[in-house]
Amino acid sequence: MDPQTSGGNDARADGQGRVYQASGDQHITEHHHHAPDWAGPDSVRLPAVGRVPVVLRDRAAEMDRLRAAVEPGGGNRVYVLHGLGGCGKTAVAHALFQHATNHAGRIGLWVNASDPASLRAGMLAVAADRGAADGELMGARSGLRPAADLVWHYLDHSDRPWLLIIDNADAPAILRDGGWLRTSPAGIVVVTTRQAAAHWWPGAELLQFGVLPREEAALVLRDLAPHAGTVEEAAEVADRLGRLPLALTLAGGFLAHQVISPWTLADYGRRLGGAGLDPVELIDQGAAAVGDEDRQLISRTWQLSLDALGTQGIPEAGGLLRLLACWAGDPLPLSILFGVDLGPELPPSRVESALRGLVDHSLTEIVSQTIRCLRTHGVLLDSVARTIPAEQRERFAAEAARLLLAALPEVPDRRAQELGAKLLAPHVIALLRRLEKWAPDQSIVETAAECALRLVTAIHRAGDYTSALSLATEAVEKLTPRLGEQHCLIIRLRQRMGRALFRLGRFEESKVLYQQVLDVCEEVLGPEAPDTLGTCLKLASPLINLDRRQDGVSLIRRSVEGRTRVFGPTHPLTLLARSSLLEMSTRQDDIAAGPALLMDCRREMGEAHTITLQAELNYAFALQNMGRSTDALHHARTAFTEYVRRFGPDYPIALNARHTLSAVLAALGHYAEAVEHAEALVAGRTKVLGPAHPWTCDAKELLDRCQRAGGRP
Repeated sequence: MDPQTSGGNDARADGQGRVYQASGDQHITEHHHHAPDWAGPDSVRLPAVGRVPVVLRDRAAEMDRLRAAVEPGGGNRVYVLHGLGGCGKTAVAHALFQHATNHAGRIGLWVNASDPASLRAGMLAVAADRGAADGELMGARSGLRPAADLVWHYLDHSDRPWLLIIDNADAPAILRDGGWLRTSPAGIVVVTTRQAAAHWWPGAELLQFGVLPREEAALVLRDLAPHAGTVEEAAEVADRLGRLPLALTLAGGFLAHQVISPWTLADYGRRLGGAGLDPVELIDQGAAAVGDEDRQLISRTWQLSLDALGTQGIPEAGGLLRLLACWAGDPLPLSILFGVDLGPELPPSRVESALRGLVDHSLTEIVSQTIRCLRTHGVLLDSVARTIPAEQRERFAAEAARLLLAALPEVPDRRAQELGAKLLAPHVIALLRRLEKWAPDQSIVETAAECALRLVTAIHRAGDYTSALSLATEAVEKLTPRLGEQHCLIIRLRQRMGRALFRLGRFEESKVLYQQVLDVCEEVLGPEAPDTLGTCLKLASPLINLDRRQDGVSLIRRSVEGRTRVFGPTHPLTLLARSSLLEMSTRQDDIAAGPALLMDCRREMGEAHTITLQAELNYAFALQNMGRSTDALHHARTAFTEYVRRFGPDYPIALNARHTLSAVLAALGHYAEAVEHAEALVAGRTKVLGPAHPWTCDAKELLDRCQRAGGRP
């Protein structure tokens, strides 16, 4: 208050005092209610963390690096521990804090930086700890002096070396504003954050943290619940939890604190698999053992990062994460995101910035393989998926199915395994599992079913029959309740199951399945529908391998005649059926049609097309069976050479061609070359199909005959 000059009384107020001036007599009564000035943490000398690991598993290399940093004489360094929420960054910081204070001769200082108020209060408490006077602190709190300068002045002049942990710095902007993050020769700073973008941490050494190795993850569960099961059972549960330290800690805490009827690890694993509670809800039930903060809940931890992205002007990141939640936690080719369009929530122009936001906040990561991919933790995706409002699920599922369909070839050619198709397999299955729970419009289910069919076809034609069978079987299981077994896509997926069973040497199972599909096709589609005729053609293969050649050839002939009527004699499907008849029939007129078939194939499909090559090989096989080995040799060698050039020597059809070529060479007396091919055939089929497969056994018999005929033991 300014001095008063009208009355002759000069006065001044300091601190909380006030000056009153009046004419005449006044009676003034004041009541002062003093609230505590201090609103900071109770301690900065103790880590403000919940439950810490019984044993810090893995992280050996990171701990070695950090322990070396806090050895006597170290200073002027900042280390940033970054990664997905729940990956154990704070646990590592806590372990380092204990080492620094107990063994490295440093004082430890711990500050929570989850919000500006906590950071400011914590850092001022650090200044107080290092000797700042009450008046200085009051000036900093009231804004009369720079608070960060005061803190770092006392840190720089500390009488003892220190380690400063700045925990939960997920919004680095609050560190930058005011200059809270600096270096000092007197100490070492360690920051834990989800924010991975290097531009936030100039001059710092960044240490990335991810999930634990399988063995170490299993030990985390065993540390917390040692009597709940075996190491292998713990490893299986750890795999289901994605080996994320927070999820492991919650699960172990849950198992350790049950009283009435304790679960085993096997019980917990079954329930994670869907038998009972929602998996994310089940994981979160362990939070009571570690505290109930949002950061210690799987269902909440990712939302903290999305909230931060929203404040940074990237709300579209939430839309992208919800789209990713329709797929799996396995590597996802980045190219699949090129066509994303979810309207105002995620327009094409904002996909790049949304993805960068997710990467910067450790919600996903870019992984470098032959194909650049995106990898998002599976438990995170499950947590996000369950929060998508029911009215929005169809939109995200439809977009996820559309993008997958665009990435899969409509008619995959025979070729060696394509990495892209293999990478998409877990995402197609994950989408089917989401749809099973969400029950969207049937058109979306049909699009997903088409994705599954294209994927199974591509993987089968790449020669991976086991994977094709597994994928087709799960797709049929998930889709049949919605589409029905008479739906054309279910029929075609079951056809693919039959083909895979046949290629795996399970001829009886293949026959039974194909017969069931044929019965459905004839009843629903009619005797000359394309799917009916295709099933006839494929049922013939297991029948012939089960010594029912006459029945098999009859079905092939039915397919040839039906496809000729429906499509014409030179349609690709008709050419395939004609080629099969040429291979399997023993009638002279069928074999005599070989040159005409080859001419049609070359004219319609081209010299090097797989249909042409198949016809060439089948003609060689037929000629060999007729005893015309000299005529067969050119066709067998041509087909074999081209198959190896296009697909490699171990591709299944290349192995078939080698079998025919070896038999032809042996029949012509070229035993040395025949044995060479037969040896390679045995090695290839053993590698691809296994030693007990019927076709591997056939190859061994061929090798034995060639060796005996050539005079070799």
